[in-house]
Amino acid sequence: MAYIHIYQGDVTSGGADGTLVSEGAGDAPITIGPLKASVNEVSDPVKLAIRCDTGYITSGDVTITPDGYSADKWALAPDSSGSAGTFGAYGAALTISSAIDATNTLFWVKAKAANDEPNPANDISVNLAVAAVIAAA
Repeated sequence: MAYIHIYQGDVTSGGADGTLVSEGAGDAPITIGPLKASVNEVSDPVKLAIRCDTGYITSGDVTITPDGYSADKWALAPDSSGSAGTFGAYGAALTISSAIDATNTLFWVKAKAANDEPNPANDISVNLAVAAVIAAA
């Protein structure tokens, strides 16, 4: 059982809202695009949230890493007062040092397309892997 989850949609800082992102089923994937590869288009930032189940909290750093075939085309950023902070390098992990509890901690994602990619396709190869130590609150 997972004790920490990622949410999308209308997520608010400190809230407990949003739609749970797929955890293997593919029913609610993070959707970005479509992007025009011919012009190396970069998406607008997409706001996401991470939070623990009620009664749990993280202990130490939480690392979120794009993982998969096209992971090098995804970039992550911390939240900065409701806007995207500074994005890391494409494919790089985002580290959240503050404790994550049962309320939303926001972060941001963007993706890019490259003109050397094959014909447009629905790329479902990227996952966001979360590494965290979870403890009872």
